Amino acid sequence: MSIYEKFCSEILGDDGRPLNFTLNYNENFNFGYDVVDAIAEKSPDKRALVWCNTENEEHTFTFDDMRRLSNKAANVFTASGIKKGDRVLVVLKRHYEYWIVTVALHKIGAILIPATHMLTVDDIVYRIEKAGISGIVCTTQDDTAKKMKEAVERTGGDIKLWTVQREFDGFSNLTEMLETASDEFERVKTCVTDPMVTYFTSGTTGYPKAVIHDFSYPLAHIVTAKYWHRAEDGGLHFTVAETGWAKASWGKIYGQWLLESAVMVYDFDNFDPRQLTTVINKYGVTTFCAPPTVYRYLVRKGVPEMPHLRYATTAGELLNPEISRIFMEKTGIELAEGYGQTETTLLTGNFKGKAPVEGSIGVASPMYNIELHNKDGSKTDIGKIGEIVIVPPENGKQPGLFTGYLGNEEQYKQVWRGGVYHTGDAAWQDEDGYFWFYGRFDDVIKTGGFRVGPFEVENVLMEHPAVLECGVIGVPDALRGQSRKAVIVLSPGYEPTKELEKDIKDFCNSKLAEYKWVRIVEFIDVMPKTISGKIRKVELRKN
Repeated sequence: MSIYEKFCSEILGDDGRPLNFTLNYNENFNFGYDVVDAIAEKSPDKRALVWCNTENEEHTFTFDDMRRLSNKAANVFTASGIKKGDRVLVVLKRHYEYWIVTVALHKIGAILIPATHMLTVDDIVYRIEKAGISGIVCTTQDDTAKKMKEAVERTGGDIKLWTVQREFDGFSNLTEMLETASDEFERVKTCVTDPMVTYFTSGTTGYPKAVIHDFSYPLAHIVTAKYWHRAEDGGLHFTVAETGWAKASWGKIYGQWLLESAVMVYDFDNFDPRQLTTVINKYGVTTFCAPPTVYRYLVRKGVPEMPHLRYATTAGELLNPEISRIFMEKTGIELAEGYGQTETTLLTGNFKGKAPVEGSIGVASPMYNIELHNKDGSKTDIGKIGEIVIVPPENGKQPGLFTGYLGNEEQYKQVWRGGVYHTGDAAWQDEDGYFWFYGRFDDVIKTGGFRVGPFEVENVLMEHPAVLECGVIGVPDALRGQSRKAVIVLSPGYEPTKELEKDIKDFCNSKLAEYKWVRIVEFIDVMPKTISGKIRKVELRKN
């Protein structure tokens, strides 16, 4: 009996498909104590994490290792003053310390705020000020600690600072401190409705939104791991995602550990398909998940045999059917697509028990009531495009759905208008209940597995003296899914030239995280606008 069974009731069809799924948990449920520590008590030597990097270092951690190390980290943090409710920014790439720190913060009741190392100093300052950060744990790689220090100095806050593995001036070395810390930690009283994790996610207007999830969030990922990823007790699951993104929560810790499947982590910077498949084969990965970009590269370079791999899944952007077909021909594995948001867990998927339907994002999760609505709130007819919405249960509590946007109650009310949660995504549904993704109703760009808000890029472009007006859109890209294109009206006195195009790109990209870089520039004479003066990006996309 895997530990997840303590927290849910499930009804399965004869083919293993989930028909009904409900969660059962106490008001003080805490993933750190009730999952990690509980597994460590009954199966201390069971694998939890298999980690390797490009320097051929490798470590395998058991659940008992995770119990002890997370207790040590919790003692380090509390001794420095970190307490329940404090917000801690964690920027650890794919270092194994991320899992130790995450579980430790959950045990304390502190709020985990993961972020990518690709952020600029301005990005970090925004997060520190928006969230009221009390502590930062970061890598020293890629000048991350340097950027963190500069951001902290600019904000003037009293923030506790730690690095891992290596020293950096002004930071404590968490790795060294773990060696002498006690591995016993008394349970802190937390409530399942307390905030547990906050993710910053890009939108089309304004700066990134801060999405809050409570302590029930890990349990909602049982569906993600069991029915979609098809992780199994004693298996080894590998999701390609950096820990700064919500995809890490989907595939690198919560649902997998609840299923008592180990998690595979490959710590790399530059994606190499051959290295990735070498890791899959060397360590015997049984289930795999990656954005379509990864599968495109795999197919382009030639998919090798992967004899241990049993299931493969994908999400994050549209998957080209040809890629899916070639992967199936080479491996015998059908790619199962799924769909969800940072604000949610898995909403739809090609689930266990039935062969995936190529091109479809699957059927509704048994945990959610998913409908398609017209603009007036009425249900959309079969075969017609509508907005994907979540209709909450009668008691109003929807597990897996975020509990608010930090510091922005109005925006939270806006997505909950009419008594349903509006995803802002469009789809249509066939007669068999399968959903087919159509696109965003807003202009968020999905590129290489990342979300890029046009506003963030446009804000930097407008700092260039040659840019009078601009609009940033996503355009088709064979490898990334979408690339970033800037459409620009020049200021008086400037002429469109290749030299100016390069200068604008260099200026903008020097101020942006790499995943937001402008790849294409187009100069136009007049920006298409609505009667109210808003740029009509639908017109920009026609060019």
